[in-house]
Amino acid sequence: MNQLTPEAAEALANGADAAPQVAILAQYVKDLSFENPNAPGSLQMQGQPRIDINVNVNARSGGDDMFEVELKIDATAKMPDDKTAFAVELLYAGLFRLKDIPQEALEPFLIVEAPRVLFPFARRVISDCTRDGGFPPLMLEPIDFGSLYLNQLEARGEGLGSGEVAGNA
Repeated sequence: MNQLTPEAAEALANGADAAPQVAILAQYVKDLSFENPNAPGSLQMQGQPRIDINVNVNARSGGDDMFEVELKIDATAKMPDDKTAFAVELLYAGLFRLKDIPQEALEPFLIVEAPRVLFPFARRVISDCTRDGGFPPLMLEPIDFGSLYLNQLEARGEGLGSGEVAGNA
């Protein structure tokens, strides 16, 4: 039978070497806007609209191992005559508890994994909103948050070879 040394027992009691824990405490719509400025004409448009989509991720500490991650999605559809068919803006957020996460893994989790968890729910809100606005549901393609994060690191000059990731997301 293995016995813990007094030093190892004290380290365990103080939370050292504890396994990382992640909990999703809540998901919620913080802000939602849908505009159909050219109705009813926009509902009878001929041809395919041009759809522009912008996605942003923001994360902030809430204290006590809690972090809020926001996924902001803006989608605008333009008719062939360049009039706006619809515009939808969604700010969808999640509250995460991250316990015993190594500092170097914090930003990647908040900028890649948390949005990956939130995205399917935000996608459904956008789809329902456009459908309820009289248009076919806008089904957003899955987003590779990992690639976006790597591009962001390269733009900041912190490629994978640097071995260091900033702690603020």
